[in-house]
Amino acid sequence: MQKITVIILSSTVALGAMMQGVLAEEIDNIAVAYSEDGRYFTNDDVPTYNIADDGTVDWPTYEGFRRYHSECHVCHGPDGEGSSYAPALKVSAMDMDYYDFLEIVAGGRVANKGGTEFVMPEFGTNRNVMCYIDDIYVYLKARGNDAIPRGRPRQKEPKSDVIRADQTECLDG
Repeated sequence: MQKITVIILSSTVALGAMMQGVLAEEIDNIAVAYSEDGRYFTNDDVPTYNIADDGTVDWPTYEGFRRYHSECHVCHGPDGEGSSYAPALKVSAMDMDYYDFLEIVAGGRVANKGGTEFVMPEFGTNRNVMCYIDDIYVYLKARGNDAIPRGRPRQKEPKSDVIRADQTECLDG
């Protein structure tokens, strides 16, 4: 009986360790797997941020700061911290799947909580949001992970020619 218990316990520990590794792999939606033209991505091709040891942020994170504060902070508070009537997006960006984030920003959302209706308007046709949605997302990820402090990032990578061309095309489109 003792031998069976040891085998079951060993199998349970091994399975738990394996599952923990799988969960850690699934949860890692931040680590940079590769970069392309000044943008950074995870293994799942999801945009992410890149902060150098000296605090220099990648261009999309810096641009995300700018765009967030021009379009989102009125409701969601400065630096993704939330407000009395809208959630902290730095938390939402950490808890929410990238594609769910895009869907909610583009299409809006209505939520009823405690008898109160909360409405997130749709921004799918707002080029000042949608042309920069990945930038806003990576900025909020960096804030949610405490990779950058509150306020304007002090140092940034230069904007790549590809990012500049993509932005111009999107805004003119």
